[in-house]
Amino acid sequence: MVADEVLDKYEMTIGIECHVQLATATKLFSSADNDARDKAPNSVVSAIDYGLPGMLPVLNRQAVDLAIKAAKALNAKVAKVSRFDRKHYFYPDLPKGYQTTQMYEPIILAGYVDAPLEDGSSVHVRVHHAHMEEDAGKLTHFDGYSLVDLNRAGTPLIEIVSEPDIHSALEAKAYATELYHLMTYAGVTHGDLYHGNMRFDVNISVALRGAEKLGTRAEVKNLNSFKSVEKAAEYEFRRQVALLEKGEKVVQETRGWDDVRQVTTSQRSKEDAQDYRYMPDADIPPIVLTDEEIANIQATVPALPSFYRESWKALGLDATVVNALLASRPLSELIQRLFEKNGESVARRTALWYLASVSSEHEENIFDDKIPDSHYAELTAMVDNAELSSTAAKEVFFAMLKTQHPPRSIAEEKNLLQVSDESAIAAIVDEVLADPASAKSLEDIRAGKDKAIGYLVGQIMKKSQGKANPALAQKLIKERL
Repeated sequence: MVADEVLDKYEMTIGIECHVQLATATKLFSSADNDARDKAPNSVVSAIDYGLPGMLPVLNRQAVDLAIKAAKALNAKVAKVSRFDRKHYFYPDLPKGYQTTQMYEPIILAGYVDAPLEDGSSVHVRVHHAHMEEDAGKLTHFDGYSLVDLNRAGTPLIEIVSEPDIHSALEAKAYATELYHLMTYAGVTHGDLYHGNMRFDVNISVALRGAEKLGTRAEVKNLNSFKSVEKAAEYEFRRQVALLEKGEKVVQETRGWDDVRQVTTSQRSKEDAQDYRYMPDADIPPIVLTDEEIANIQATVPALPSFYRESWKALGLDATVVNALLASRPLSELIQRLFEKNGESVARRTALWYLASVSSEHEENIFDDKIPDSHYAELTAMVDNAELSSTAAKEVFFAMLKTQHPPRSIAEEKNLLQVSDESAIAAIVDEVLADPASAKSLEDIRAGKDKAIGYLVGQIMKKSQGKANPALAQKLIKERL
C-alpha cells in the first residue's frame, strides 16, 4: 500500500475515450436490427456485418443525424466533409478483419464539456474530436474455449476522445457522468449502461508534480459505470506510483477492470496507430453536409442539462439534489414543466418528493409518466393549506406513485387529512391544558423554557389521532398562556 504522503508527490493525468451506441433502428451499414438485448446470439447479423465477399455497406442516415446532435451537446463543430477508414486487426469478434471507423477526417471536431463536481465547482474537459465507427462483436471466455456473439457487430457508435485534462478520480467520474447526461438528453443514445450503450476507456499516466513530460499511460478498457471509472482510476494511480517508487517502469498496455476484486489486470500490449494499417474505405462515399442541414438537425435537440441547472436556481435546490434529478430526463422535464405551469412551490416540492422516493423502499417508482401534472399541484396545495403534514404528504405521494389515484382521495382513504378547524382543535387544547399531567410543562413554559410546548403539542396530536394541525395547536396554546 502506498502512503498518502507518497501519493501527494505525484499527479495523475487522465484522458477518456467514450464509446456511445447510437439510438438508431438499424445498424451502421446494414438493415439488421440495432437492438440486440435479450436476442439469441448471432441472430441479428447480416451478411454486410459479417463482411462476406461482394457485400457493400450503405451508410445509415439516422446515425449521421445523431452524430450531428451529439456535436451540439459537446459544444463542437461538425465537419462539412468527413470520411471513413479501415482499421485492420484480426480477432474472432471481427470477421471482416478490419473495423470501419473515421481515423483521419472525423465528423465531430474539437469541443468541450464542463462537468460539475460535488463541491459546486466544475472541471473543464476539452474534446479533441468524436468519430463514427462500427462496433465489433462480443467474446465470452470459458476454461479452454471462447464463444463469439456477433449481434453487436456493425452497431453504430461515436467515440468521444477527450484531451488529457482530468487530474483526479472524482473528476473522471464527473466527466463520465456528464457525458452520459449530455448524450441521453440530446437523444443520441438510450444510455443503457448495463447493456453497454456507453463504455469508457480510461487512459491514465502518472508523473511527479510539476514535471513537464507526462508519464507512460495505461488504458483501462470497457468500463460501464461511473463508479468503476472512479475506482479504476484510483487503483491505477496507486499501482503506477508504487512501480515508480520502486524504480520500475510503467508499461504501455491495455488493462481490464475486475469489479469484484477492485483491481486492474494486464490484457495486452498497447498498439500504436501504425499497427492498425489504416487506409481509406473505398466502399463508402464521404459525408458531405451543409450549414443549413446541420442547423436544422441541431434545432431539434431538446434542452440539455445546463438549461435545467440554470433554470432551477430559482428553486433553491442543493447541487446534489439537482444532479440526482438530472439522472432521469423524463423527471427533469416534469419538474421544469411544473415550474413553468404551476410555479416554484409545486416544482420544488415535487422534486424533493421524488428524491425522497429514491432513498426509500419506493426506489423502483422513481418516475411515473401516467400521473397527471394536476395531481402534483393538488398535493402541494393540500400541504400549503395545512390539510396534510409534510410526513403525511410523503405517504400520499408514495401511494400516488403506485396507484395514480388523486391525492385527496388517497388522503381520505388513509385518514391523513389534518383538522384545521380552530374551534375543534381549541376544545382539545383546553382539555390537554386542564390535564394535571401538563402542569410541569406549563410551569416550564412560564419560566421561559419554550421547548416544553412540544410535549403539549404531542398530547394534542395524540388525542386528535394525528389529525390536528400542529402549527395551529401551538398557536392556540400560546394564546391561552
